[in-house]
Amino acid sequence: MTTGLIPGGQPPDPRPTGALPHKRHEPVGQAALHVDNRPRSSVITARAAASFEPVGRSVASARSFVRDTLQGWGFADIIDDAVVLTSELVTNAVVHAGTAADVLCLRSDEGARIEVADRYPEREVPLQGQAVNMGNLDREGGRGLQLCAALAGRWGVEYTPTQKQVWFQLDLPGRPVGTRAAGPSLPVDLLPLADGRVRVAVVQIDRTGAITSWNEDCEELFGYTAEQVIGKPLTDLAAWPHTPGTSTGIAEALQLSRWEGSYGIRGANGRVLSVYASHLRVRDTGGEPSTVCLLVRDHERAVLQTPLRVPASDTSTSSDGKSTDPFEVFIGSPAPDDLDGLLQRTVERARDMLDADSAFLLLATDDETVLEVRASTGLPSARQRFARVPVEAGPGRYGSARMPAVHDDLTAVPGAVPLLNGTGMRSVVTVPLKVEGRLTGSLGVAAEAPGRYSNEEALRLQFAADRIALAVESARLGELEGLRRGSLGFLVEASDLLAGTLDRDQTLALMAQMTVPTLATWCAVYTIADQASDPYLSYVLHEDEELIDGIKSLLSKVPPPDPVPTPGARVWSAPGEAAHQAALRSSMRSLGLNGGPTRQIASGIGPTLATASAAGGETVVLPLVARNRVIGMLTLGKPTDEHFRQEILELAEDLSRRAALALDNARLYSERTAISQSLQRSLLPPELPDIDGVEVEVIYRAAGEGNEVGGDFYDLFPIRDGVYGFAIGDVCGTGPNAAAVTGLARHALRLLAREGLSGPTVLERLNSAILDEGARSRFLTLLYGELWPQEDGSAKLKVVCAGHPLPLRLRQDGTVEPAAEPQPLLGVMDDLELYEQEVTLDPGDVLLCVTDGVTERREGTRMLGDDGLADVLTTCTGLTAGAVAARIMRAVERFASDAPSDDMAILAMRVPGLHKD
Repeated sequence: MTTGLIPGGQPPDPRPTGALPHKRHEPVGQAALHVDNRPRSSVITARAAASFEPVGRSVASARSFVRDTLQGWGFADIIDDAVVLTSELVTNAVVHAGTAADVLCLRSDEGARIEVADRYPEREVPLQGQAVNMGNLDREGGRGLQLCAALAGRWGVEYTPTQKQVWFQLDLPGRPVGTRAAGPSLPVDLLPLADGRVRVAVVQIDRTGAITSWNEDCEELFGYTAEQVIGKPLTDLAAWPHTPGTSTGIAEALQLSRWEGSYGIRGANGRVLSVYASHLRVRDTGGEPSTVCLLVRDHERAVLQTPLRVPASDTSTSSDGKSTDPFEVFIGSPAPDDLDGLLQRTVERARDMLDADSAFLLLATDDETVLEVRASTGLPSARQRFARVPVEAGPGRYGSARMPAVHDDLTAVPGAVPLLNGTGMRSVVTVPLKVEGRLTGSLGVAAEAPGRYSNEEALRLQFAADRIALAVESARLGELEGLRRGSLGFLVEASDLLAGTLDRDQTLALMAQMTVPTLATWCAVYTIADQASDPYLSYVLHEDEELIDGIKSLLSKVPPPDPVPTPGARVWSAPGEAAHQAALRSSMRSLGLNGGPTRQIASGIGPTLATASAAGGETVVLPLVARNRVIGMLTLGKPTDEHFRQEILELAEDLSRRAALALDNARLYSERTAISQSLQRSLLPPELPDIDGVEVEVIYRAAGEGNEVGGDFYDLFPIRDGVYGFAIGDVCGTGPNAAAVTGLARHALRLLAREGLSGPTVLERLNSAILDEGARSRFLTLLYGELWPQEDGSAKLKVVCAGHPLPLRLRQDGTVEPAAEPQPLLGVMDDLELYEQEVTLDPGDVLLCVTDGVTERREGTRMLGDDGLADVLTTCTGLTAGAVAARIMRAVERFASDAPSDDMAILAMRVPGLHKD
C-alpha cells in the first residue's frame, strides 16, 4: 500500500500530461435523485491518498486508512458511513474486478469526499435515459452504488480510458457554533439540581495522554491523591462508552480541539462514577499542547453543558405575542443527536411539574413488547439505564403501558409497576408516548406518599407526553440509525477478523476481544465438545486485566448455562447472585460476623468486592449454533447497576452467529489437521535401526499447514542378518489417495524384500500393485536399495532409481557424482524392465538421497536443481551424516525467502570406517 498526505491547497490533477479528458457519467433514472452533478466549489483543505494491491487483505487496509484519516481530521460523525462505503467499493475493485484500487480522501469545510478508482473501465456505462437496475439487495456483489445512494449526500461515477472511479460526498451534520446565548429567567423550582457543594475536577493531560495536573476536587470525587495518578494515562481510569456509531474513542477525544460528553471514571473503591466532561485543547507559551478536562458528576452536567441554542424566532413568546408552553421552554430544542439530554430534561420537568419524588421514561422496542429505561431521576441507579420491563405487565388496562394508569398505593397491588419494586414509591401515574397510534414509550412520576395523584394529574402528564412524543421518537430514530450504521461497520470488521484464522484458540480470543469493551464489560466463552459433554469454560476477558482471574474463579464456581439452541440473548442471573454472595461472605468474615474471632479487614476483601462489582450487573447468554448444533455459549456481562440496551443485544446476536461458524470451522480444521498428522506419522517408520559401521540421518519437513497428507516418504529396515533395505519416494499429489499409495508402497517394500526378491523384482511387483488400484492409483518415483556393511569398513549397495532424483555420492576428496542411473517411474506402464546397480562406499564416503522438494526449491526464476545440490554437498567433506543432512536442509531453506511449497525428505548415509585403538 502506498499513501500520501498533503495538508491544505487544492489536490493535484492525477491525470498525466496529454491524457484524454475525463468522461463523466452520472446514474440516471431513480438513482439520479441521489446524485448531485454540481461542480465542486468548496475549498479542499487536506487530502490523503493510498493504493491497494488486488488481494483480499486490502479491503481491511482500506477501511483502516479511511478511518484513521477521518479520525485525524476530527470527522468522527461520518466515519462509520465512510468505512462501509469504502469497504464495498474497494471490494468491488480488488475482489470482483481483480485490479488495484486507489483511494483518495479530500477534506473541506462541509465534510469529506472519498474517491475509489479501479483499473477496469470496460464495464457497461449507464446511458442517458436508461433506467438504472441497481441489482438484487441479497446478492453478494454490486451493492456499492446502492449504499452510495442510501448513505451519501452526493455521489457519482467517472470513466476514463484507463480506470473507473466512484466518488461520494459525506457532509458533516450542521451544528451552530460560536453563538452567544442566554437562557430565560426560570422559577427556582425549574432550575437544574446539584449537590450542596458542586465539585469541578480539573485534570490536565499532556500530548502522550498522561495526567500532569490533578486538583483537590479530583481527590474528593474519585478517591485518588495526586501522587497516585500523576504520570499515569487517563485511559487507565476512564470507563469509556464504546457503543458503535455513537462515540469517539478517548484517545481521539483528547486530541480534538474541543469535546463535551459523558463517560465514567473508575474510583479508588473500584466503582465507576459517571461524569460529564468538557475537554479543551490548549498550548503553553512554548507551543507544547495539552488537554484541560473539566469533570462534574453526571447529574450536575448543567454546570458544564453547553446551553442548547435556538433560533431567535423560537423564544418563549411566539410571533403573535402568546407565551409558549413552559414544558417546551424548559426542554428547549435539543440537538438532533442529543436523545439522552432530551429524555433527562423530560423526566426532571415531569417530576417538578407534578411535585413528585421520582420520574422515569422508558422507550419501546420496535416490536412494542419490551420497554427500556432510558432516563430517570430520584430512583436507584440500577433503575436508570436500559433495565427492561414488559409492555404488558399484568391483566387489565392498568397492567399495560399502552394506557394511562393511576395507582393510589402500590403496596395494595404489588408488582403493578415492576420498575418501582423495592424503591419505597407508593403512588404513581404513568402515561404512554404514542406517535401515529404506535406505542413509542412510557412516562411516569411517583411519590413516596400514597394517594398523591388523580385523573387530573394524569391528564396534565399525558398532555406533556403528547407534546414531546414526536421529538423523542425523531431523536430515537436518529440514534438508532447511527447505531445501525456503526453496527454494520463493526460486523464487517468482525467477519474479516474471524475469517482470517482457522486456529481454535485464536478464534476464541478474537470473539472475546471483539465484544470487550465494545459490547460488554466482560465476556466468557463456553465450548461444548459434543452433545454428550458439558459446557467448558474456555476463555474469559475483562476490560480490566486485573479482574480476569477473579471473574474466571467466580464462573468456575457456578454451574454453566444450559445449552439452549433458541436464538437470542437470555438473562443469566447465576454470576450476579454468586458475586453478591461472595462479597457478602467476604465482608462478614473481615468484620468477624461469621462466628469467628474479630480481626482486621483482610487484604483479599478488596479484590473480592471488585470482582463482585464487575460481575454484579446484567449477564446474558447467547448460544453459539453452527450446522444445527450448539457448540458453545457466548456470555456477556455488565458491572453492578448496569444493563444492556436492546440494540447492543441484537448486535451481539449477529456477532454470535458469525463467531459460531468461525469457531466450528476452526474445530473442523483442527480435527482434519490432527487426522492428517496422525496419518502422516503412520506412513513413516516409527524409528530407524542402528547399523554397525554406517551412520544414518533422516530429516523430513512437511509443507503447508499440516492439514494435508503429503506424498513423500522414506524407510530403513532390516531384511535379514547383515542386510538392510532403504527407500525414499514421492507419490504424485496429496490427500487420501496419495496416502493410500504411500502406505501401499512402504509396506509392500518391506514384505517383498523380506521374501528374498531382488531390488528390480520388488519394484516391478510394487508397480503392478499400484496399477491394480485403478482410478485411485498415483504414479510414484522411488529410490530403493539394499545395504551390506563390510568387515573392511566399507559398505556395498545395490540401488534402483525409478524416476527419482539420483542419489549423490560424496568421496573423501570432495568429488560428487551420481550413484545410479535414471529408470522409468512406477504406476504408469505395465511392463517394466528395471535393473540394479552396485555401488561401494569407501570409508568416509557419503550417500545423499533427497526428494524433489529439495532440488526444485525456487526463488523467482531461480531453482536449486541437481547442480546446486551437488555444490552444497561438496562442502560437507569430513562431516557426520547428521551434519551433512542439517547443512543440506539449511541451504535449501535459505535459498528462498518463502516457505517451502513441497514436502522435503533427506536421507544421508555415511561410512565412517574402522576405528583403530
